[in-house]
Amino acid sequence: MSGLRVEGLSREFGGIHAVQGLSFSIDAGTVHSIIGPNGAGKTTLLNLLTGVYVPSAGSIALDGRELTGLPTHAFAAAGIGRTFQNLQIFFNMSALENVMTGRHLRERCGLLPALLRTRRLVRAERDCRARAHDLLHFVGLAAYADAGADSMPYGALKRLEIARALAGEPKMLLLDEPAAGLNPTESQEIAELIRKLSQSGTTVVLVEHNMRLVMGVSDRILVLDYGRKLSEGSAQEVRNDPRVIEAYLGAAEAQEPAHARR
Repeated sequence: MSGLRVEGLSREFGGIHAVQGLSFSIDAGTVHSIIGPNGAGKTTLLNLLTGVYVPSAGSIALDGRELTGLPTHAFAAAGIGRTFQNLQIFFNMSALENVMTGRHLRERCGLLPALLRTRRLVRAERDCRARAHDLLHFVGLAAYADAGADSMPYGALKRLEIARALAGEPKMLLLDEPAAGLNPTESQEIAELIRKLSQSGTTVVLVEHNMRLVMGVSDRILVLDYGRKLSEGSAQEVRNDPRVIEAYLGAAEAQEPAHARR
């Protein structure tokens, strides 16, 4: 089976049900967004899908491989990558070096080749650098390759974190609010990058409060409310669901500036 399959997923914290009986599937190569009010369980769900939390009940499988209960590195090795709402960038490194750190999961050189500086290690380092350059070009940051991360604009850093996550060659990439804090131009750049990722075959799971971005890039949308599935469907289906309008979209659109809804 190609893609992610989640069945009856639940997670409790001291009697509080953060996620309750969630079942859904995500087809490979699609953009699947997860939305909901603050406290709906979105971050808990991402933590479950990356092995940070172990489910209280239910199962998670990627491409038919059961991942439930495995450690985080097993989720990563299976092909699930992630970015974070709060930037996880090495500010004392260049953009290129940041992306190169994301290759560690796929590198196979051991301690002895590293100590002896073997041809194998030199070749691996050369290939790693070349791949990092390719990824910076992919996300539109080729001009920043040698720039220190501490000198880069915030919007560029958001794309840099995506490039570093892609260095691990994930089948599925979870993006946690990639447009948070961005201006409209930077948000549009993120939207274009998400479409590009999907077109290249990477499955994207998007958690985002920018409804214009979500509605513009999503193949499917899962709406959470108090840890439960409130609705699921295409952007049009979710937009027109009275339950979603009442619980979330109506309030979100009411807070959006009028000029942004034109």
